[in-house]
Amino acid sequence: MKKKTLAVVLTLSMIGSMLAGCGTDKQQSAESTGTESNAAAEAQTDDKSQTEDKASDETASGDKVEIAVVAISATESNNARYIQGLKDEAEKKGYTITVLDANGSTDNANAAFTNFISKGSDAIIDMVFPATSLGTGLLAAKDADVPVLTWGGGLADGVYYTNGSGGPTAIDVIKQMCEDMDGKGEILALTYHDGQVAREREEEFDKILSEYPDITVTKNEVGIPGYYQNGMDYATAWLAGRPEGDNNYAVWGSWDDPALGALAAIKQMGRKDIKIYGQNGNADALQAIKDGWMTATAWQDGYSEGVAAVDAVENILKDKAGFEKGAYELPAIVVNADNIDSFIEEHPETIENVN
Repeated sequence: MKKKTLAVVLTLSMIGSMLAGCGTDKQQSAESTGTESNAAAEAQTDDKSQTEDKASDETASGDKVEIAVVAISATESNNARYIQGLKDEAEKKGYTITVLDANGSTDNANAAFTNFISKGSDAIIDMVFPATSLGTGLLAAKDADVPVLTWGGGLADGVYYTNGSGGPTAIDVIKQMCEDMDGKGEILALTYHDGQVAREREEEFDKILSEYPDITVTKNEVGIPGYYQNGMDYATAWLAGRPEGDNNYAVWGSWDDPALGALAAIKQMGRKDIKIYGQNGNADALQAIKDGWMTATAWQDGYSEGVAAVDAVENILKDKAGFEKGAYELPAIVVNADNIDSFIEEHPETIENVN
């Protein structure tokens, strides 16, 4: 929390003046310049803080509420929707949101936890990193009595709340894929093991595919960053030895973007025989379904999940001991050629920014 006051600035100025008086004229000039710069910097920081926090709610101690967000990737489309939901709801409550993009690195995420705690954050939200991989960060948060929430990161000791879990959102679209293939053929699965959401979706994928012995699966691991290009490269290599009309072929992405990368390669190859499935319901995926290139995706309302998380922070800070810890999930909607038009009519915001 920011507790800078005018008294701190005045105290620093007085100390700088006292030290300057003990030296030569040259030292006095240097000390004076340094003190003026520090005071100006403090004033600018205070002005920014006041702008961010005006009309804000306060904690029991009278300080402004600050929520730190540690994102596995802040730019992925659904992640960006979630962050926007956080920011919009935080603005309504007068809270401050600070987002750090850990770029897929668990080490960066744990370090961010420690850093945010040292700066006085009131709550921390983990986006997609498995809570079980954040041992250092969770321990630091627990020692500092800072509640942790996760979006798709699951529950662990020190985690009060989670939503956006991967498993439940994956089941229906994976089942549709197997049915569309009539229970036989080949699937290229684009997976990612450092994210809890993708792990859970892959677990559901494996469970469902175990019931289809006539479907062969090839798995390739994508990275963060690099998932789109990885999807292109893997699809190009996979399809090189699989000519059109030879079999039932499908691509499944544990989220939309790797599948969209594969789609880009498939377009370049002029292949219309490949079924493509994703997760999250990103705008580009929805447009690809509308254009007849992508088969289906599971739309996840990341924005509403972000709003709900900020509401949860408010309730947790009011009564940490009384808050009921657990998973609070919103259902996903499978979008395909049958319902794409009605879905967009009902949710026009999901596709309005597509070029």
